[in-house]
Amino acid sequence: MNVSPGIDRTGTDEALRVAYPFDGSIVGEVRAMSSSEATAVTEQARRFRSDLSAHERSALLAATADDVEARTEVFARSITLESGLALRDARAEVQRAVGNLRVCAEEAKQIRGETTTTDTTATGTRRMAVTWREPVGVVLAITPFNRPLNQVVVKVGPAIAANNTVVVKPSEKTPLTALLLVETLLACGMPAEMLTVVTGRPEEVGDALVMSPHVDMVTFTGSAAVGASIAGKVGMVRTLFELGDSGSIVVLADADLEAAADATARGAFASSGQSCRGVKRVIVEESVADELVELVTERAAALRVGNPLQGGIDLGTMIDEEAARLVEARIDAAVAAGAELVFGGQRRGAQMWPAVIDRVRPDDDLVREETFGPCAPVLRVAGAEEAFACVNATRFGLQAGLFTNRLDRAMEAARRFDVGTIVLNDGPQFDSPAIPFGGVKASGLGREGPRYAIHEMTQLKTLVL
Repeated sequence: MNVSPGIDRTGTDEALRVAYPFDGSIVGEVRAMSSSEATAVTEQARRFRSDLSAHERSALLAATADDVEARTEVFARSITLESGLALRDARAEVQRAVGNLRVCAEEAKQIRGETTTTDTTATGTRRMAVTWREPVGVVLAITPFNRPLNQVVVKVGPAIAANNTVVVKPSEKTPLTALLLVETLLACGMPAEMLTVVTGRPEEVGDALVMSPHVDMVTFTGSAAVGASIAGKVGMVRTLFELGDSGSIVVLADADLEAAADATARGAFASSGQSCRGVKRVIVEESVADELVELVTERAAALRVGNPLQGGIDLGTMIDEEAARLVEARIDAAVAAGAELVFGGQRRGAQMWPAVIDRVRPDDDLVREETFGPCAPVLRVAGAEEAFACVNATRFGLQAGLFTNRLDRAMEAARRFDVGTIVLNDGPQFDSPAIPFGGVKASGLGREGPRYAIHEMTQLKTLVL
């Protein structure tokens, strides 16, 4: 199986142990590959060129979607064991991955070029030009811990649909589900040489992978700091970066407050708040702020926190205790600066209870940086003008939600919000494989979503007749 040596689950002296964040128990081991092994993997990938037809690639991805769906509980349990996500969140992630795989299967059959004439200027010679899209080559996909399955799918699925060879480096904290997906792809007929997994510590294999002369494209999801570091090292290859957000949900005075509170709670607390497109700033008009805070607090108080493997649990753990301590410290700092902790915020090990924090200042690290945890920080504003300015007063710009019943306000937001996507009367967590996903500023470069990722992962070739 060509995912070796990364797929070795037995462990060696160089083993990476994967722990269940709830209690620290070891749930698996993978090999920690060396930098020379990582480079060798990319060289091996360069030597392979897929000859799968569009029909064959589509069938492979569709069969994989069916297999993953049939084993939803297997995949969900794997996600929960290595990430600490509650089973309900893990099952939702499996369904998202299945949907993405099915859309990739369809898009594999829709990769087209165009024809044009060349006599469009006074000196132009009359010829016919034909263009088509070819795979870019070797795609290096580096994925984060917070979506152990779907973040692999959103990179690997389009890459396979476009007939590329892929090298995947999953997070060292959550590699097991990625390996399970690769096993499924292989069982469904993917050539073993088409996809290789590298497991290891970023400090050991990271530079070897991104600086390899055998890599044609790097697609990375993670922090803005790491993304900027990679961008400075990759050289003249294609890149696709999705780097997170300080995602805003704006609630104006005319909004449906019950719906806004529902969206705020879902976006802030689902997946233990560890979502790049989640709610990280609640920007609300002063006249309705008290009521909204009360409604969000009611929803936070109703959430059940506990062992992620138990049924009925809404919030599992964060990825590890260090991550939870950082969120706790940022909440404490905001409160010390004048914010009010309305509800929750307590921590036990890697587990954080959902927190509602009112009267947060825009320059508090809790909202100025991307805080990856179950927090609903409320920033009060005088009106729409101040709210819109607040959305843009950050180095990030991924997605934003706006609650209003006024069409003119919605259109104004569409023009003025400096983000990749504006969602009307829902939160920034809105997701669909049918739309482009990506941001501006420090939130990244390029767009994901099957059709748009395939565009990024192919290159045009032209024949002049």
